[in-house]
Amino acid sequence: MNIRSLTRGDGVVIGAAVLLLIASFLDIYSIDGAPDSAEIPSLWGSGSVVLGVVLAGVIGAALVVVNRAMPQPRKVAGLDLGQFGIAFTVFAAWCALGNIFDPAGAFDNDGGLDNIGAGIGLILALIATLVMAAAAVATPLLPALKGTLIPAARPAAPQPYGGQPQGGYGYPGAQQQPYGGQPGQPGQPGQPGPSFGGQPQPGQPQPGQPQAPQQAPQQAQAQPAGDFSPFWFAVPVPRPLFAEDGSPTPIAELAPGTWYLAVEQRGANLVAQTQDGRRGVLQDTSGIQRG
Repeated sequence: MNIRSLTRGDGVVIGAAVLLLIASFLDIYSIDGAPDSAEIPSLWGSGSVVLGVVLAGVIGAALVVVNRAMPQPRKVAGLDLGQFGIAFTVFAAWCALGNIFDPAGAFDNDGGLDNIGAGIGLILALIATLVMAAAAVATPLLPALKGTLIPAARPAAPQPYGGQPQGGYGYPGAQQQPYGGQPGQPGQPGQPGPSFGGQPQPGQPQPGQPQAPQQAPQQAQAQPAGDFSPFWFAVPVPRPLFAEDGSPTPIAELAPGTWYLAVEQRGANLVAQTQDGRRGVLQDTSGIQRG
């Protein structure tokens, strides 16, 4: 599970679930004229409220959050856990609304209980379940709720000149090989220098002798294929990673808050590599953060 893949909408769902738990310990009824010393039960004193409002809301919130944090959505009967969670939150809000209108249930059918109303616990439970259901339904639809709850960590700062590079090739902060640089060029290791006394080495041009131009095939080998260089990046929202053979089934999901290595560019798409070594095509590259 990756908590960095949680969205702002998931944060709203978590906050509403916490509010629902707090409300469950408050008064379920409000009785007019009752003395301050009267003992009024909490939401846990009503089995229908506990099952239909409190537990249904908490279970729904847990399913939504767990489904988002998992690398691959788990499906039951063709539906993923997030869809079951949304159904639970909507059901909890519906039950809370019914208890607000009729907190005493069947006891007020004969009259005499007109002074009983919804307590502060029921009112807060209704607010919590409504917010929870709205956030669970609207998160996949509203860009403002799709944003990451925990922002991605910034890449490490480059090492000062002469410092020891950290990480592997392409990792943010690692020193890169100069573009187009070749071993044996001036100022690089492996360059043959003149011998003692200024005599040129074998194979070097004599003083005054024009240097032969490099052949075209050698220049072609010296140049890298295209201008692309591998780089690290992070995605703003969960993005599917598809197989390189063009299969429509995702092989992985890139989660926000994690750095991935882009190893190749194919038009507007990127070939990315995950931490476990899997490679695939990222089709949606909008809004990615480069390291």
